[in-house]
Amino acid sequence: MIKSIFLFMLAGLAEIGGGYLVWLWLRESRPLWVGLLGVILLAAYGVIPTLQHFPAFGRIYAAYGGVFIVLAVLWGWLVDKKSPDMYDWIGAAVCIIGASIILWAPRG
Repeated sequence: MIKSIFLFMLAGLAEIGGGYLVWLWLRESRPLWVGLLGVILLAAYGVIPTLQHFPAFGRIYAAYGGVFIVLAVLWGWLVDKKSPDMYDWIGAAVCIIGASIILWAPRG
């Protein structure tokens, strides 16, 4: 379970960080190398979920969506300096609960 959580967080940071670097390059006129680094991180994001040991592609990505939402809220707070409100936290908690059900529900 620890490895799965780590891989989800690593994938999320690669996706959000990569997207952010591409954003900086295209929207804030940062150098090309910033955009290229973003593209590399986005490619890494495509590979990282394949390291999960869950057998179903759809379940992995559905559960990852919940982790991504929490990480995006935290990124906005820590990097963009936009404080999440109560509804951001409630929504993120609901997503994590949903992701946990998708991954770890007992199935017969």
